[in-house]
Amino acid sequence: MTKKINTREIALNILMEVFEKGKLSHISLRDNLDKYSELTKQDRAFITRLAEGTIEKAIQLDYIINCYSKVKVKKMKPAIRNIIRMGVYQIKYMDSVPDSAACNESVRLAVLKGYSGLKGFVNGVLRSYIREPDKGNFSEDNYSVKYSVPQWIIDMWIQSYGQETTLKMLDNAVCDEKITIRQNKSVCSREELIKSLTDDGVDVKESDITPGVFYIKNVDNPAKLKSMQKGMFQIQDMSSVIAGMALSPEKDGVCIDVCAAPGGKTIHAADMLCNTGTVYSRDLTDGKVKMIDENVKRSGFTNVITKVWDATEYDEGMYEKADYLIADLPCSGLGVISKKTDIKYKTKPEDIDSLVEVQRKILSTVSKYVKPGGVMVFSTCTVNLKENNENVRWIIENLPFEPESLKGKVPEKLSYESENDGYMQIFNGDYGMDGFFVARFRKK
Repeated sequence: MTKKINTREIALNILMEVFEKGKLSHISLRDNLDKYSELTKQDRAFITRLAEGTIEKAIQLDYIINCYSKVKVKKMKPAIRNIIRMGVYQIKYMDSVPDSAACNESVRLAVLKGYSGLKGFVNGVLRSYIREPDKGNFSEDNYSVKYSVPQWIIDMWIQSYGQETTLKMLDNAVCDEKITIRQNKSVCSREELIKSLTDDGVDVKESDITPGVFYIKNVDNPAKLKSMQKGMFQIQDMSSVIAGMALSPEKDGVCIDVCAAPGGKTIHAADMLCNTGTVYSRDLTDGKVKMIDENVKRSGFTNVITKVWDATEYDEGMYEKADYLIADLPCSGLGVISKKTDIKYKTKPEDIDSLVEVQRKILSTVSKYVKPGGVMVFSTCTVNLKENNENVRWIIENLPFEPESLKGKVPEKLSYESENDGYMQIFNGDYGMDGFFVARFRKK
């Protein structure tokens, strides 16, 4: 008889990798689900919801646990800490799981992981929460606990953008079930993509911001969809698509994407070039370039050349070679906390200045690859003045570039006063998008 897979044990393994070993949450989730290919669609959905939800709500869960436990969360054994977090998450947020099951399965999991002596402790904390849920209540204006976002991020956003904008971002910084995809127009028509997706039982809705971008639901594993295997689409958030639209390369152009993994903007550029010209696509490691290669191969584009290259290192062979350059730079990632649920915990305030230093070193280097009169698009997936607006000012003052209006490049439905100045800060949740920053420059 085949041993039944314990879905909560898999979720616990993901939490242990993320919180205790520093593994990225989306990679841990992907690796664990791939490891158990025999999982049913229902089991995969349960594991995803439990793991992602527990990570997303970790600050709030720890606050609640500390209201019921004499041993504070930070002092608990790592496995016990994460088992109780999952238990509280199920009780508070998963209506499909009875409270008794959440408690009993957490105790069972503690025993399974070798902590029989602590099963009473796990049971006691969770039973106390079930009996007296109000004891774990928190103030609505305790934004850090309410939204499970570190206080320093909230303070920085309020200081930079005001309380109203900050609260809108926090309201939208939650896991979203929908997946955003961009049609590869050189590969298929809009109708062919929609038909292939619906034939596979996928719920499809086209974006009302721009044609060719769709939101899909009811998807167990996108890699198994025929349309993805045929390269008909690329998973890419709308805000990232806008960076490609800001570039708008023309046929036969030469484009360089300097920090390209996993390849969404590279493939978008190749598609806009209608498989003409050349896209030089680069990133730091073999693993990252392998991801780009896999996506390019699946999509069928033949105008992409990939290479492992550190963007901070000057490549003399690329001097003034590019008509178009994409500089989507390493950043704090605060715009994508709804998708990468752990990034808000991993980024620290002291990291920002060092990130800006790296960003400017890359910009100083790769700007030399752009021909006079060529276009450079600088972008990040964060919401932070230092990494975004202040870098625009730095580029204008230190590099031979001038900002160029985004009007006529980005979708008309987007309304940002700064478009004429050549940049836009998309806040988390604007038009249903991730937080993102994009700026367009032309070389003097």
